[in-house]
Amino acid sequence: MPARVKGSLYLASLRLDRWPRSTAIVIGWASVFVVEPSRFPAALTPGLIVKLALAFVLTWMVSTANYIVNEIADAPYDAHHPQKKYRPLVAKEVRVPVLVGVGFILVTASLAIAHVIFNPELVLGLCALLLAGILYNVPPLRLKDVPFLDSTLESANNPIRFLIGWYVLATAFPPLSLMAAWWAFGNFLMIGKRVAEKKFLSAEEAAAYRRSLSRYRMDGLVAFMTANGLLFLVLFIVFALEKGLRTFLYALPFIVFYLVIFMFKSVQDRDAAEEPETQLRNPYFALYTLFLLVVFTIAFLLR
Repeated sequence: MPARVKGSLYLASLRLDRWPRSTAIVIGWASVFVVEPSRFPAALTPGLIVKLALAFVLTWMVSTANYIVNEIADAPYDAHHPQKKYRPLVAKEVRVPVLVGVGFILVTASLAIAHVIFNPELVLGLCALLLAGILYNVPPLRLKDVPFLDSTLESANNPIRFLIGWYVLATAFPPLSLMAAWWAFGNFLMIGKRVAEKKFLSAEEAAAYRRSLSRYRMDGLVAFMTANGLLFLVLFIVFALEKGLRTFLYALPFIVFYLVIFMFKSVQDRDAAEEPETQLRNPYFALYTLFLLVVFTIAFLLR
């Protein structure tokens, strides 16, 4: 096999296209200004922007290492998935030792750079991100096989990435209501993946691909997804009231519509639900996401 093609197979195994998930650190960073508005705009210096970009890259590196862990641990199960069975490792087109070596380099470099440049809290955030990936994927725990706990742990990556962005600028822990809201929102998205998999995979494929899927019922998944969406909204309201951000409450109808769109996609569009970031390729969804960012910016300025 030509070197160029072989290299592209290894790149595919790294799942570099999942980078949008690391943008949660930008939201964590921006939230510092929301919670402590006195920092704005004095703290917006070129140096801080560079540090944020570096934190994003370091988070992406650890996330990529986690995807390598996932690629290796899931290979026997992905063989039963109609799309994932074509992944390079499942097809034996790449070697495990090479992937392990790449993952080790990524983690080591990321933690070393973070230790030199950032505070200890951010380094611990990167370690927590790595640990969550190991607990989720690797036996004997492999919590992705435990119903409801699987999505709850996978969605922990959302507040962890948020924390990494937060600690680029702050050292104190963020409001618990805000952290819990991000966790609930992440769980809402991850349950949407299970809804899509439960609907679009046959019973035999689902049982062989992921053990937890055979233990789920569709009505239970939808109820759990709805509960996490509502929990996110409640915690968002609590946070806004705690911090006197009443202007943020005007964004609620737009947020609800955003959640409804995703829930609808979970039962209608398999690819969009299984990989949430792919929805941003839809120009209408991307435009609405941008609109939400503008709404929150205006709400912040009018607080």
